[in-house]
Amino acid sequence: MRKDVLVMGAIAIAVILAAYFGAGYYRSSVQEVRKPAANTATTAPAGQLIREDSPTMGPADAKVTLVEFYDPECESCAAFGPVVKKIYADYGGKVRLVMRYMPLHKNSMTAATFIEAAGEQGKYWEAQELLFKKQPEWGEKHGVPPDPKAPPINELFDKYAQELSLDMEKARVSINARKFEEKIKRDQKDGQGLGVRRTPSFFVNGRELARFSEADLRALIDEELKK
Repeated sequence: MRKDVLVMGAIAIAVILAAYFGAGYYRSSVQEVRKPAANTATTAPAGQLIREDSPTMGPADAKVTLVEFYDPECESCAAFGPVVKKIYADYGGKVRLVMRYMPLHKNSMTAATFIEAAGEQGKYWEAQELLFKKQPEWGEKHGVPPDPKAPPINELFDKYAQELSLDMEKARVSINARKFEEKIKRDQKDGQGLGVRRTPSFFVNGRELARFSEADLRALIDEELKK
């Protein structure tokens, strides 16, 4: 009987110690997760971040390279698009902006293909901005069923191509030949390899932004500029 009591006592002490140290580990882990974004950013392999044909804006020798993985049909990407351009402009040549695709929605591939076809005619940024602006017309809305009376997406994109004064025949040839499919899927694969699971996702000099906000993005850029 005495032996059983000793064994039970030892088990109780072990449970208490495990709970104590486990709680301490949990507190430490939570504190680690809640550090500011600039301190929790992780470094990604450079080869997967940028490709030779990735659309870029800004000097190649800029001290900071900002890479964004985006989905043209993503509502957050559309809303944050003007903020990204403002951040780029505010740093006056100190930041290079690089865009990568991460198609996650129904019409994403079609939209990315349209942007690439426009880019082939020197109007990548104009097409991206236009699709963001017109997204309520052609994109799926979160939590809202599709409008059965909405025009087909191809008709809408033809109208956007006219607004951009694109060579319609040249654009159709590239689109019908699925000329950009490999590039878009490669971007997606690169993003998945980097752990990108949502859009927009940002990397600053290879360091992933941990919290999605303008303030945290600027803080991470400022930290890299100080190096």
